[in-house]
Amino acid sequence: MKAAGGMKAAGRAALGFRSHSGWAAMVVVAGSPGAPVVIERRRVQTADSRISGSLQPYHAAKEMQLAEAEAFLDRCVAASRRMAETAVRDAVGEVAGKGYAAAGACVLLGSGRPADGLAATLRSHPMIHTAEGDFFRDALKTACERCGLPVLGVKEKELIRHAAAVLGVTADHLQLRATELGRGIGPPWRQDEKLCAIAGWFALRELR
Repeated sequence: MKAAGGMKAAGRAALGFRSHSGWAAMVVVAGSPGAPVVIERRRVQTADSRISGSLQPYHAAKEMQLAEAEAFLDRCVAASRRMAETAVRDAVGEVAGKGYAAAGACVLLGSGRPADGLAATLRSHPMIHTAEGDFFRDALKTACERCGLPVLGVKEKELIRHAAAVLGVTADHLQLRATELGRGIGPPWRQDEKLCAIAGWFALRELR
């Protein structure tokens, strides 16, 4: 298996993402599913501060006429995907520089169901929140795909149960291991990083 630039990879790595409004936590897990290690952790910006309202684009679009809202959201989509793609390419390059080949990624998903169409979304505050969550998660998913990485999606509330079953461990053991994984890279190691590490570990196991 070859990493970027023709380097012979020492192993495989996978990226785990947990998205927020305008940014995401990212953790890269490498090695084998039986002995994972964290080799990278960072905050990825997914909203362009030069675009007013980009941190909460659907909240901003609610105050606009529909055609204006569509154009505004299209502009935000392009900017967020561009920023996310740059971050993912940089991460993949750094992973390769450490001797690993990026095998794929896992993006944690929400549980809300989107409304049918933009007009319906903008009439409903809960749907606005659902749409914004999907907006930033889609930017990450698209960025990974543009970088040639297969992407898994797992609902965040189902991650522990699902990953534990796939990895063949108990949920308690999985969460303990997620805490231990942070010791090698140091603080901060909060819930964001722990969930991203589990997502990356899960992807490392599934994307073989």
